[in-house]
Amino acid sequence: MDVKDIIKPENLVYEKPGMLTANTMHYCPGCSHGVVHKLIAEIIEDLGIQEKTIGVAPVGCSVFAYNYIDIDWQEAAHGRAPALATGISRTNPDKIVFTYQGDGDLASIGTAEIMHACNRGENFAVIFINNGIYGMTGGQMAPTTLLGQVTATTPYGRDAERNGYPLKITELIAQLPGTSYVTRQSVHTPAAIRRCKKAITKAFEAAMDKKGTSFVEVVSTCNMNWKMTPVQANQWMEENMFPFYPPGDIKDGSKADPASFKQN
Repeated sequence: MDVKDIIKPENLVYEKPGMLTANTMHYCPGCSHGVVHKLIAEIIEDLGIQEKTIGVAPVGCSVFAYNYIDIDWQEAAHGRAPALATGISRTNPDKIVFTYQGDGDLASIGTAEIMHACNRGENFAVIFINNGIYGMTGGQMAPTTLLGQVTATTPYGRDAERNGYPLKITELIAQLPGTSYVTRQSVHTPAAIRRCKKAITKAFEAAMDKKGTSFVEVVSTCNMNWKMTPVQANQWMEENMFPFYPPGDIKDGSKADPASFKQN
């Protein structure tokens, strides 16, 4: 068989998304960020919204997202992506806006921004990468770190009396009236990747339809700071993260009707 026959479109099994640049990603081997980047690029391409999409990435491992996905980007201060996305969305209502944030960013220094943006029902999507640790800055305890989990700042494991409890930020956000679609996914297997792609697609479509804030948590690994191989990290995530952060849709519907909040 000739090589030209092998590379015919009908024989194509995998193709790099056109929205991904040729730049080599800086993420550690086994990191979940690269997979999620690929999904976002595919979704933007599938929906045909490259010229309309604006991404907002703050400080953290995702800070260089603009190097990899070929759309317009804005950089935000640590935790402030929802505030910046609010301004962009309100002044450019014809654009599709999303933030891409880690757990140390969104669930810690940016807690006020994300809670109030979701409560207002701002029309943008949020992609929230939860690996239970501060990845870029050396593996310190994050708000999402599990009880007993060893980090650079909890060498004997997170203790509730000393460090407080892990924060289920996604469940909190699902209670807010301004959110329309809230889900928790993962990308550790091909089946999980397919489910996550459907979820992020639904979040982008909600933003396009002005349904309020959509929120997709992706439970992820950080094998370098967890001090594990990629395979071990995926197994640890399934055995320890999933029981506390179970994957699946949490809220699926329109944001609240403002009339229901009016004083009688």
